Amino acid sequence: MSKYLQDKVAIITGAGGGLGRAHALELARHGARVVVNDLGGEREGSPARQVVDAIRRQGGEAMVNGGDVRDPAQMEAMVDFALSAWSRVDILVNNAGVLRDRSFAKMSLEDFKLVLDVHVMGAVNCTKAVWEQMRAQRHGRIVMTTSSSGLYGNFGQANYGAAKMALVGLMQTLALEGGKHGIRVNCLAPSAATGMTAGVLPEEALAEMAPEKVSPGLVALVGDDAPTRMILLAGAGSFECAHVTMTHGVFIGDTADDAAEVRARLDEIRARAGETVPGSGWEQYKLELAKAGFAPELVTAG
Repeated sequence: MSKYLQDKVAIITGAGGGLGRAHALELARHGARVVVNDLGGEREGSPARQVVDAIRRQGGEAMVNGGDVRDPAQMEAMVDFALSAWSRVDILVNNAGVLRDRSFAKMSLEDFKLVLDVHVMGAVNCTKAVWEQMRAQRHGRIVMTTSSSGLYGNFGQANYGAAKMALVGLMQTLALEGGKHGIRVNCLAPSAATGMTAGVLPEEALAEMAPEKVSPGLVALVGDDAPTRMILLAGAGSFECAHVTMTHGVFIGDTADDAAEVRARLDEIRARAGETVPGSGWEQYKLELAKAGFAPELVTAG
């Protein structure tokens, strides 16, 4: 095994079990020093401590952290903890999550908010805690854990889907802002059998969806040659890429009944021939103004 991540320092949230555990073991196997974060993980005999022990038995370096990702002060303390031990933080994997699945009609606002607090604000709190350090050292790799439930929707997961798509938007902007500082930001959309999928898939399918089959994709997103702004899908040993695209659409302009023409031409508007992957949100402005007769070079914002 080549030590692709030798001496890199990684923080993985929600790493006491499931995907987080698999990620921690895989990064350690490639030479990374790992902070294994899990809520309450500092308790004796906790799952997070067991992950740390497993890494150490394999000759790796790891420490446990029991901080709550919803608490910015605890996340700042976690980063300080890593810096005091290893002087830098190279990798942050925002993996911590919870489920509160119900149809939207039956879902409480408390359950909706909890899922957003853990997935979205948890990732924001952790990322904010490492951001200035990564900017100062001009190197950082951050991975958001998104999901096909956010990218494509899933019945009974309005809260989870909203949270997971929010992380894609966070990734898109942070990749733009961090690029000049050597920070690369990506999303990983896993399909894996974990405590969060128990009872959802048949046993024979779950057997193919081991978390360990996702983690090689994570490794590709955190090394020195990592991409940025990639949405990597991974599961059952298979890997794909998702894109947020924009069709060429049509120009309608001022007509007697603009709304009627939009309705009549919806098939043309959503036709995918010639669609693009915008470099930033300004690409929409540029396309629309160009179709309205403005030279693209005159649209300089962004």
